[in-house]
Amino acid sequence: MNSNIADNAFLQRFASGTHVQGTEGVSNNVTGEVTPYGAGEGLSAEMQTYYSDYLIDNAEPYLAHDLFAQKHKIPRGAKTISFRKYDPLPKRMTPITEGVTPDGQNLRVSVVEATVAQYGGYVELTDLLLLSAVDNNLCMATKLLGAQAGRTLDTISREVLAGGTNVQYGENAVSARYLLTGGKSSGNHYLTVDCIRRAVRFLKSQNAEKINGSYVAIIHPDVSYDLMNDPSWKYPNQYADPAHIFEGEIGKIEGVRFIESSEAKIFHAPDLASDARNLTVNGAVSGTANIKFAGSAKGVTKDELAGRWVLIGGQRGYVGSNTADTMTLYTDSTKTAILPVNCEDKAVIYPGEAGAEGRDVYATLIMGDNAYGTTQLGGEGLQHIVKQLGSAGTSDPLNQRATVGWKASKVTVRLVEAFMVRIETASTFESGAN
Repeated sequence: MNSNIADNAFLQRFASGTHVQGTEGVSNNVTGEVTPYGAGEGLSAEMQTYYSDYLIDNAEPYLAHDLFAQKHKIPRGAKTISFRKYDPLPKRMTPITEGVTPDGQNLRVSVVEATVAQYGGYVELTDLLLLSAVDNNLCMATKLLGAQAGRTLDTISREVLAGGTNVQYGENAVSARYLLTGGKSSGNHYLTVDCIRRAVRFLKSQNAEKINGSYVAIIHPDVSYDLMNDPSWKYPNQYADPAHIFEGEIGKIEGVRFIESSEAKIFHAPDLASDARNLTVNGAVSGTANIKFAGSAKGVTKDELAGRWVLIGGQRGYVGSNTADTMTLYTDSTKTAILPVNCEDKAVIYPGEAGAEGRDVYATLIMGDNAYGTTQLGGEGLQHIVKQLGSAGTSDPLNQRATVGWKASKVTVRLVEAFMVRIETASTFESGAN
């Protein structure tokens, strides 16, 4: 057997029967019959299990935002899933009477139902690629699809968690995201130990239960850089047995174990123009909402900025409409009140969906047990799907295309808002949207 055939033989093992690839097809060792690649019955049960597990293995490392959730399986054919939230039992302040059994108590259970949605992706493999490529394309495709599935499912959970109602802006020195400062010589709002202490104090005051003896946090590498120089920072080998370290765990401080992920939420404000991040005021503005700006040369088109937030003259305004050179600003998205603006000529107009001057803002999530719930990957949660050459029937008359893909049913819900805090800060770095 030549080296090309030997390297590609594994590709054929997922077809039914025992096959060895030839130059024009697949030779069945039992009958000697040559069959076009992919014309068999499909993946054997063993190989389907192998590839399904392989897909899940490659998805899980990205699921930092699912690590600490209540996980429930999706019943076959179900569109909704139920999560249970147990209310704490009240104090019993009345003394019991000798010889008299007091009244019993009932568990109070709240059921939170959520509707699952489906997500998925696939790649197409041509007959020539399958017949001639040296690499195991099915394995590589499954690996890449697993990573894609993992990032997708992780982001779905991340966006739900990032929408929590308990928000702390730095050390509570400012009251809104757009006031967070970074990149200055002083006065920056970076993550500090005091930020962590404040979040821990809140969780303790809400009686949030710890996870394996600690609260846990999901943090971006840009933000952990600002925190790890503190002398009270401990690395995992200083406090935990290697067998009990979480995936991605980097350290502990103030009773919080930190899981580092580049997928941690970043609030990034997109550029205001096609070839410029910021715009400039064209003429001094005094008590008006109609702002003239130098936009024509920057590629701004009519209503391109409508629905955006901008920062101008120390204020944050909602763009109700715009031309190539003017914009009308309101105090909020209801557009019921005009925003009066006072600023000098050539004042900078910054994108306003993130921090001061458009600076990226990072979310560090600190949580206790049972703060949220999500669906499991196994069973109906994440499926590996292979369609072989010719399986499409008349839509693939020459047996030229095979596909491999994934499909997942997913939903994540916040169960107890009081068991989770989102700390928003700037950072020494800016990584942009993720």
